[in-house]
Amino acid sequence: MAAHAAGEYEDFWKVTRDGLLYAAEATDVALSPRQVEKIMNGYLTLKAWPDAAAALETLKTAGLRLAFLSNFTPHMLRAAIESAGLEGTFEQALSTDAVRTYKPDPRAYRLAIEALSMPRDRILFVPFAGWDAAGAKWFGYKTFWVNRLGAPPEVLGVKADGVGSNLDDLVAYLGLRA
Repeated sequence: MAAHAAGEYEDFWKVTRDGLLYAAEATDVALSPRQVEKIMNGYLTLKAWPDAAAALETLKTAGLRLAFLSNFTPHMLRAAIESAGLEGTFEQALSTDAVRTYKPDPRAYRLAIEALSMPRDRILFVPFAGWDAAGAKWFGYKTFWVNRLGAPPEVLGVKADGVGSNLDDLVAYLGLRA
């Protein structure tokens, strides 16, 4: 991994690539440049979970505003949303690149308030990762953790307001019908 000055920001693509190279070196796995490229390009071809499209359509039809907040770079976000077949689903696809930080930094979570011109108490944050649910909760968002892997909650001093195993559980939590 390349050395960086303290506090110097690197975008998520670069940090992820550096992490991959470090993990390969630490585990004595030799990766060719072509293998590194193939693994990294996997981030650009992500598919949606099977329940995602229908559940998101239910939420949108109910009049909810949908936005996506990610540590991914804007390029990674656009590619992943397109690959998942979710173009036009989200009003906003927000990258923490805009504030040169990563979640769980409060500046990252503030992006949604600013982009949607909506107070934090009107936003329900719906993450995949437990640490992200905790970060959003610390920031002051209501949270619903989509715990697809059935992971135990991380011991971080806060708990999500709701938990489910998929987006259908979110729809039910909100009292909507699919």
